Amino acid sequence: MPILRNAKKALKVSKKKTIANGQVKSKLKTAIDEMKKSPAADKLSAAFSAIDRSVKKNVLQKNKAARVKASLSKLLKK
Repeated sequence: MPILRNAKKALKVSKKKTIANGQVKSKLKTAIDEMKKSPAADKLSAAFSAIDRSVKKNVLQKNKAARVKASLSKLLKK
């Protein structure tokens, strides 16, 4: 456990960020899995939206997001 006051605050902030990032990751994973199960244009749009949101919140890196989007687009083309 942290002893210093600023370390205690940092721990609190870290826990809050972990929870928030977990929620974003969960929504992202759900959207991607739904798209993979049954590809459709509306599900692709929802997945892209979730991917963009996660990049905006620094949960995903930009290049990984582009790679995932490309793979999902290929699923829709088939």
